[in-house]
Amino acid sequence: MAVSPVVPTSVTDLAGIDELHVLVLAGGLSYERDVSLRSGRRVLDALRAVGVEAELRDADVALLPALAADPPDAVVIALHGATGEDGSLRGVLDLCAVPYVGCDARAARLAWDKPSAKAVLREAGIPTPDWVALPHDRFSELGAVAVLDRIVDRLGLPLMVKPAQGGSGLGAAVVRDAGSLPAAMVGCFAYDQTALVERYVPGMDVAVSVIDLGEGPQALPPVEIVPRNGVYDYAARYTAGRTTWHAPARLDLETTERVAEVALAAHGALGLRDLSRVDLIVDAAGQPHVLEVNVSPGMTETSLLPLAVQAAGLDFGRVLGLLVSRAAARRP
Repeated sequence: MAVSPVVPTSVTDLAGIDELHVLVLAGGLSYERDVSLRSGRRVLDALRAVGVEAELRDADVALLPALAADPPDAVVIALHGATGEDGSLRGVLDLCAVPYVGCDARAARLAWDKPSAKAVLREAGIPTPDWVALPHDRFSELGAVAVLDRIVDRLGLPLMVKPAQGGSGLGAAVVRDAGSLPAAMVGCFAYDQTALVERYVPGMDVAVSVIDLGEGPQALPPVEIVPRNGVYDYAARYTAGRTTWHAPARLDLETTERVAEVALAAHGALGLRDLSRVDLIVDAAGQPHVLEVNVSPGMTETSLLPLAVQAAGLDFGRVLGLLVSRAAARRP
């Protein structure tokens, strides 16, 4: 698929948008429920601002009867964590013949599992830090000390430890000395049964949002992330004053173009659709390294995709309006 790192300049084709009935799904039962509700309310307000008839609903036992009684024209999935990102809900929406913004269930499952996604990226020639995925059972059976010693020997220090499946920085930690690795693993296993341990790449944290408004995937301006404590964890993401963002990122033109190209390549390699957010590290040489790809990006007041939309000079509500219009057109 040919893609180009071009920033959209306008969102104009919203004909018939006021005739759409859109359901925004938010909440769920994951650790990220509160963030999801904030994302959902912001999406709801933005859609209503451009004339869309939208309502907010949780993904609970009342959802399927509601879909059957009053099928929406399209769904926006503002659920974070497994509920919104592991593909299962998308599969149910497919069964109900209800279209939704974002990638299909297969692609969501692939992107949600970081080790699997990294393997696909590596096979496609897209740079991503070396890693090992370690299930809790193997960690115990093989002996924690021996396994951790081998990880340090193979990947070196520092390391990044994070859940193989999860988001919002929950359970993630930077390990700078071998003595801190056991505690980081225990913290990670509190959120997932499999830990992803990867080589830590120092550099600039950058997020590139990719959207498709009808002319193919395009990269929005990269957003630079500067957490006050050096780690972009849950508190840094959602607590005022903990992080500074620069949109666009403070990169030269050549590096900006390279980052956009890598993000678009990752979006394409994982088979994504409509929108995604690619998280990267840009090292001292200007080389981007993909850390993970999010198929249900946060939409809160401190989230990265809305910041990128604003940096591109676009209206958030109009972008969402066009995405739901395109999703509605896919209805069987």
